Amino acid sequence: MPVGFRILPRGRKVGTDAVARFRALPVANVSDVMARMTAGGPRLRPMHAGGGLAGPALTVKTRPGDNLMIHKAIALAEPGDVIVVDAGGDLTNALIGELMLAQMVKRGLGGIVLNGAIRDSAAIRTQGFPVFAAGVTHRGPYKDGPGEINLPVAIDGMVIEPGDLILGDDDGLLCVPFDAAEAVLAAATAKAEAEA
Repeated sequence: MPVGFRILPRGRKVGTDAVARFRALPVANVSDVMARMTAGGPRLRPMHAGGGLAGPALTVKTRPGDNLMIHKAIALAEPGDVIVVDAGGDLTNALIGELMLAQMVKRGLGGIVLNGAIRDSAAIRTQGFPVFAAGVTHRGPYKDGPGEINLPVAIDGMVIEPGDLILGDDDGLLCVPFDAAEAVLAAATAKAEAEA
């Protein structure tokens, strides 16, 4: 398959028990025990009203303004997955809106992170489904490709591998590498207990 239209198997992901335990922790605590090394920058903000984000990453790389491979990722995703999209940070065209949000909710996904724009922001804001994005525009997407699924992506200062844990709350986003998840969970839990 040529570069630009690749879909690779994910192979690994953080388990549901660990995801549930991470979800109960503030992102700031997790960031502190990771020496703030995999924290996202301030560009990607929650577009939904309340509620945290936690789940294993299903990564998507797409050209700016095109959501063809995001549709494919939604179809491939498993319940609880967080779709993480690198669209180059372009805000010219929205990558998702209310209709795609409804598909993700129906499939039981854990959320979506977009290095790009959304539309239908009023509808997204009233849903409890976690959406982090760089901005809002009324212009719809292209649906031509290319794009790739389950390859490493770099967004807002984070390098995210397929299956890594993505956490988010009102303070921002964080990536917990798959191989570090167990140790980070233990340290963040101990920190939260010490601060209680």
